[in-house]
Amino acid sequence: MFRPLEIFVGLRYTRAKRRNHFISFISLISMLGIALGVTALITVLSVMNGFEKELRLRILGVVSHATVQSDAGSVRDWAGLRRKLEAYPGVTGVAPFVHAEGMISHGDRVAGAILQGVLPAEESAVSELPRKIVAGSLEALTPGSYGIVLGQDLAYTLGATLGDQVIVITPQASVTPAGFLPRLKRFTVVGIFSVGMYEYDSALALMQLEDAATLYRLGDGVSGLHLKLDDMFRAPALSRSLEATLPEEYRVIDWTRQHSNFFRAVKMEKTVMFVILFLIVAVAAFNLVSTLVMMVTDKRSDIAILRTLGSSPASIMAIFIVQGSVVGVIGTLMGMAGGVALALNIETLVPAIERLFHVQFLAPDVYYISDLPSDMRWNDVFSIGGVALALCLLATLYPAWRAARIQPAEALRYE
Repeated sequence: MFRPLEIFVGLRYTRAKRRNHFISFISLISMLGIALGVTALITVLSVMNGFEKELRLRILGVVSHATVQSDAGSVRDWAGLRRKLEAYPGVTGVAPFVHAEGMISHGDRVAGAILQGVLPAEESAVSELPRKIVAGSLEALTPGSYGIVLGQDLAYTLGATLGDQVIVITPQASVTPAGFLPRLKRFTVVGIFSVGMYEYDSALALMQLEDAATLYRLGDGVSGLHLKLDDMFRAPALSRSLEATLPEEYRVIDWTRQHSNFFRAVKMEKTVMFVILFLIVAVAAFNLVSTLVMMVTDKRSDIAILRTLGSSPASIMAIFIVQGSVVGVIGTLMGMAGGVALALNIETLVPAIERLFHVQFLAPDVYYISDLPSDMRWNDVFSIGGVALALCLLATLYPAWRAARIQPAEALRYE
């Protein structure tokens, strides 16, 4: 269908002549609109990928890739279970834990907390918490010392600092002559951590595993075992296969199930943003339709002459498809180049703009992440470019079809 004549004439029509500067200007606007839409789409998706990656890393800095728990409420023979889990292919780290809820008081301040008992020497094998300590040390949690490590925001709420003593109140009650009283235990603050997420920094407290088991009357048992896998994206499949090898009383929960609502919300936001921003490209494609329609009207006599010289309707149609495709290809390539350049340098450009205009887009006291991360993925770039090209090609079909239907006698009647 496309021969040198159609390509030559189509390319010739993309250049301005004295009588159709306005049409060429509209073509330029369409091209820039396509480029702007593709650039915005690549940049925004890269930033959202960056936020998703950053939040996932921060969540997995506290939450393990998978957790093994028992339907009985506690795991008694956890040492034997740990040896079995460590030998399973794909598991790179195993650590026991005690998980409970309670309240922590300091002076006249009280805050609810999630209490987690850990083994300091083994916790680094399954989480990033040992590397998130900003004051004190996780190794200070020794059996019988009843030390506690608080999240930074939780410590701020309680007004507690290193060396202060806090009281942990458990929901379990003790029977006394005076009636039922909550169980209390005094702990010493030996560390403060910050993972950069308010959800954990404001509610999580760590204590030594044996101290937690004693406080919550678990004896030699633990709440479960945290697992670290060699590939966190294979966690659902590994968890299912691992659960099939364990006794029926055990269940394995991976990180995607623990935070399924959150990651589904992020995915939905990405989809909605893609649709909204892709409308920019669609508007530019509609501009391309109007440009080609005006071009067809302006070139009626030229089309009629080509028809009288032997050009077929398919040849006329190919001419305008070439013209519209050139605008779409150039605009898409410009947008892809601009989007890639912006996405790769946004972490440098945004701080420079903030310093230049003395503003801060993401205040650290409001947002969990105060910088603007970017994670550009080439499959997103090529997908956006391919869809934009397809939309531009579709936009050329109607004007080209109208051009092919022009009758030479009608077009030349008043010439």
